[in-house]
Amino acid sequence: MFDFFKKKNKDEEIDSEKLEKDSPENEETSDQLEENNENDVEVNFLENEKISSNNFEEKKDEDEDLGFFAKLSKGLSKTREQFSSNLKNLFTANVKIDDDLYDELEEILISADIGMQSTIEIVDQLKDEIKERSIKNSEEIFPLLKEIMEEKLDEKNLENKLNVSNDKLSVILVIGVNGVGKTTTIGKLAYNLKKEGHKVTLAAADTFRAAAIDQLDLWAKQSNTQMIAHKEGSDPSAVIFDAIQAAKANSSDVLICDTAGRLHNKKNLMNELEKINRTISTHANNANRENLLVLDATTGQNAISQLREFKNVCDISGLILTKLDGTAKGGVIFPLQVELEVPVKYIGVGEGINNLEKFDSKSFVEAMFE
Repeated sequence: MFDFFKKKNKDEEIDSEKLEKDSPENEETSDQLEENNENDVEVNFLENEKISSNNFEEKKDEDEDLGFFAKLSKGLSKTREQFSSNLKNLFTANVKIDDDLYDELEEILISADIGMQSTIEIVDQLKDEIKERSIKNSEEIFPLLKEIMEEKLDEKNLENKLNVSNDKLSVILVIGVNGVGKTTTIGKLAYNLKKEGHKVTLAAADTFRAAAIDQLDLWAKQSNTQMIAHKEGSDPSAVIFDAIQAAKANSSDVLICDTAGRLHNKKNLMNELEKINRTISTHANNANRENLLVLDATTGQNAISQLREFKNVCDISGLILTKLDGTAKGGVIFPLQVELEVPVKYIGVGEGINNLEKFDSKSFVEAMFE
């Protein structure tokens, strides 16, 4: 089994003076402020999420009525409204195919957070294809661009299935900073895996954030999934240990572990992840492994920074991109997957428990262009 956590060289260590205060008092104050800010959000979450079982069933039935592409298309409506309309306005009849056209196209792609490197590669390939196919009509560029973007995503996303099986335990460690929708995503992932026939156990190992355990418990109840938890402030590795034993005892084939989500540049978080990994390696050494990083699509370039930071210490096996229903910049998938070479495995396209979809390049690009 490969080592999920890479040792950092001394010359690669993040300067602690730039990322966090050296003084324990200052660190405690910073953490307390972060915790206080989160409390208001968490209280609101608990009030909003305590829906009746009848309302939940109605919402679930409503979601079930929508097909995969319909949900994806609905979730990407804000991305499409800006991106697709701009492209259609660009590729109108009788527009000259020249450098000005390509410059405008680059601006549109970059404005959708597709990234500089990916944009350049897409436009360069487009130029070559236009020349090779002797395209003279600008309206023919629209479908060609879609084709190239699908190919670009597929280059780095051919193996994006979860490493789970029915014959042995699979441990999924879910990582992400606070506010990205990590705990909510775990609930949705558990629901998806149960629909596929897996027996799932949840580990509430985010013991530091106020109400995190209660939040996960709500999703565990909605997905009818067993959850292992200790009291707030407990050792996260101890929770993982008990969850592994419980998963083995009840013959679960998937264990999904929530983790603390303090700022990604905090050394204590990275140290905690390493400790959790050692616990898993020791007590579930033969398990299938996944380290999934949850990222908020609405944060744009910040999502890319988070992935870079986590890759310094973790072998991230896949990404889950959330809140694609609330952003006009769904193109951030391109730099995450094409440039940083980490496959996107799921995308969140709505708030309902049934709105976590397996990522498919063709469907995603189709929904952007529809």
